[in-house]
Amino acid sequence: MLFAEIQHKISHARQLDFGDLLNESIELFKKVWLQGFLMILIMFAIIIPFVIVIYVPVLFISIMSAESPGFIGGWQFILVIVLMLIYVCFMFVMLVMTFGLKAGLYRIMRQKDLSIIAKDDYLFFLRKPYRSKTIGLSLAYFGIGLLAMLLCVFPLIYVMVPLNLLVVIYAFNPEISSSNLIKASFELGNKKWLITFGVTLVSGWLAQMVGMLMCGVGIFATASFAAIPLYFIYKKVIGFDENVNEVKQIGINNPNDATF
Repeated sequence: MLFAEIQHKISHARQLDFGDLLNESIELFKKVWLQGFLMILIMFAIIIPFVIVIYVPVLFISIMSAESPGFIGGWQFILVIVLMLIYVCFMFVMLVMTFGLKAGLYRIMRQKDLSIIAKDDYLFFLRKPYRSKTIGLSLAYFGIGLLAMLLCVFPLIYVMVPLNLLVVIYAFNPEISSSNLIKASFELGNKKWLITFGVTLVSGWLAQMVGMLMCGVGIFATASFAAIPLYFIYKKVIGFDENVNEVKQIGINNPNDATF
């Protein structure tokens, strides 16, 4: 879909109904709860090795320093700097993985919603054709969020709406430039900020409450529900390009044709 077409649809967007968004999200959740649960498991499988690499050396140094004072000599300052750099890299890897996996989940939501028969490719946006753009958008996501946080709490609350919409818009328009994707997310966020914030807040609260009722661990199965209303906001405001042959598109984007 062309960027100009997306802008036109956003500027002429119709009113959205809060109840419809919530009800449709519940219906779609019944179809994709397993995929959302698997996405979280994949995220843990990717992140755990990084946690081990970072925290095992820290734990070892802490134990040795406690048992043998002066174990690290005069390297304390350098060690702290190195650990901080490693921690920042770790957090960025987590952000990229989360961003890419969520974008992949939105593609799966569309497939389930429109009854498109295709493979559930969670790593679609972490593969070679889109990996660099996913990293770039993750950097922009982090930078905008950090700037808003430094300005105070209220700007952060405001930008979280367009930043979350950025993932959805990217999922269905990966061919658009990063700058235009960010611009479109803020235009849509400005246009539908209140209802997006409200439905996201309510769906997130429902996901947590239902998850806690399922002995706490159920939150891993219900967490994806909070992301579904954003899919329907995109669908109702921008929609999908029905002129593109879905089967052909899936064939072009076949994960077997792309390498890591």
